[in-house]
Amino acid sequence: MFVLVEMTDTVRIPPWQFERKLNDSIAEELNKKLANKVVYNVGLCICLYDITKLEDSYIFPGDGASHTKVHFRYVVFHPFLDEILVGQIKNCSQDGVHVSIGFFDDIVIPPESLQQPAKFDEAEQVWVWEYETEEGAHDLYMDIGEEIRFRVVDETFVDTSPTGPSSAEASTSNATEEVQKKEAPYTLVGSISEPGLGLLSWWTNS
Repeated sequence: MFVLVEMTDTVRIPPWQFERKLNDSIAEELNKKLANKVVYNVGLCICLYDITKLEDSYIFPGDGASHTKVHFRYVVFHPFLDEILVGQIKNCSQDGVHVSIGFFDDIVIPPESLQQPAKFDEAEQVWVWEYETEEGAHDLYMDIGEEIRFRVVDETFVDTSPTGPSSAEASTSNATEEVQKKEAPYTLVGSISEPGLGLLSWWTNS
């Protein structure tokens, strides 16, 4: 679920922080820049693990701050494919079951990856597993707030970096662009279509 990623960056330390230890100032600046941010094709950055190397610091003309190239390791949330995770159902829609693991909410289990046969209850706004038994079908509801065990089967990174207008028509399509910009930069796709996966209450004796 969590991995250590080696990174390199040039950190700017303003003059009023020169009285502090360089490592402390750099650690604070790196966490300000990366913590709780998604790095494209890397994952969700959590916190600085350690600094492995500091190169020489430079002060450039016209800027009283120091600039230091830093090699460091960062704790990143990036589950591997086929990893099993446990989260809570945040909500359900026609697109599938949306899951949260507390600090990360962009997880979706599409309809085709649910236990089958499954149906969407429009009135309750929840997905239902129509569990077949010898006595007939039983409806098992995937209620909001229930704990759910799922397998990570895919991931999607979206480059959300700001881009300039490509043509004159950009001014007339601002509304459309605003909607597109709200797309999550990092999304996990899950599956519960195998025994043992799904709501924990399905597989435990109450």
